[in-house]
Amino acid sequence: MFDLIVKNATLTDGRTGIDIACKDGVITAVESGITADAETLIDAKGYLLSPPFVDPHFHMDATLSLGTPRVNMSGTLLEGIALWGELKPIQSVEDIVERALRYCELAIAKGIGAIRSHVDICDDELKGVRALLEVREKVRDHIDLQLVAFPQDGVLRDPTAKDNMIRALDLGVDVVGGIPHFERTMADGADSVRLLCEIAAERGLLVDLHCDESDDPLSRHIETLACETQRLGLQGRVTGSHLTSMHSMDSYYVSKLIPLMVEAGVYAIPNPAINIMLQGRHDTYPKRRGLTRVRELRDAGITVAFGSDCVMDPWYSLGKADMLDIAFMGLHVGQLSSIADMEWCFDAVTENGARIMGLDGYGLAKGCNANFVLLQAKGKTDAIRLRAHRLTVVRRGKVISTSNEVTHQLDALSGRSLNEAMST
Repeated sequence: MFDLIVKNATLTDGRTGIDIACKDGVITAVESGITADAETLIDAKGYLLSPPFVDPHFHMDATLSLGTPRVNMSGTLLEGIALWGELKPIQSVEDIVERALRYCELAIAKGIGAIRSHVDICDDELKGVRALLEVREKVRDHIDLQLVAFPQDGVLRDPTAKDNMIRALDLGVDVVGGIPHFERTMADGADSVRLLCEIAAERGLLVDLHCDESDDPLSRHIETLACETQRLGLQGRVTGSHLTSMHSMDSYYVSKLIPLMVEAGVYAIPNPAINIMLQGRHDTYPKRRGLTRVRELRDAGITVAFGSDCVMDPWYSLGKADMLDIAFMGLHVGQLSSIADMEWCFDAVTENGARIMGLDGYGLAKGCNANFVLLQAKGKTDAIRLRAHRLTVVRRGKVISTSNEVTHQLDALSGRSLNEAMST
């Protein structure tokens, strides 16, 4: 007897009428017509079964803090950083834990199975670190929570950030983070990249830097990050997050930069909702889009995943832990409108993030962890278009969240899927 069987599912690779059997937290069979018994049987009714959503860039120590102590009135990145600086001294470890756990409950219901959260270490008490280490342990049976030691005020600019970085890593934080464009000078920013990559190399850790989150086309720390990745042999372990300055760079320079990133095996995580909201704030018209060159990075062979970054915090007043919202925004801002492009946007909030985070056992193949979400959609494009209802969320072969089926027409074209409609 199996622990759980899903019958008659559509998979993200397009196969239909597929059954998936699970035992001891692992997928043991993926085929049609499984007739064995199971303790739990789920009839997928032909709906889409997907591996869990992955959010590879988030700030869980700040989430759900909107309005404390005030709201970001200018909507700029820099006011958000200043506002976060006002919040840090007045919040407690307990405050952060409570907000983070509330967010995780929402994320679980939305089918998110893994989150990489940056946690600010520019606080000598390391309140955020202590809080999220506690949260990581509390949610481990439901979410893989990977933590990044993030020096929000600059690892060189803040006088105690370097020591706090080492303390945070010693406590068990997983990834080395940074923010080179927020250092005092471009030279300091480049020095910070070298320092942080050396720390990661010495400890055998991953690197994920907030890199060039700016409208300044001369903010080019991703170039240094690619160089240091190669110098230190960190290929496949390094991510540049945001990369928004690339939307303003000269195309000739980008034609040199992207091959350097490919050569170094650097990953990229744009954050569509936040990038389009925060960037271009100093422009009149024409106003820049804010999102990095997603299509060009992807087409060059770089693994690109979308992150949500913020939900109801000093930088962003909206959000609901829905990675399909993020894919929807990325699709529009990146003008990724073909069927293949839209299906790739679904991958950008699932398997691509899993690859960047280094998640073991991710996927819907035999031998993978029995983690998946059943969506009320007939395919990946419809899932994004509808921000499809999450019917059932499964973790290690156990149902952890359910929701009643919502009756709605899949589209306005006689119930046909978007794929069918666009192929006629």
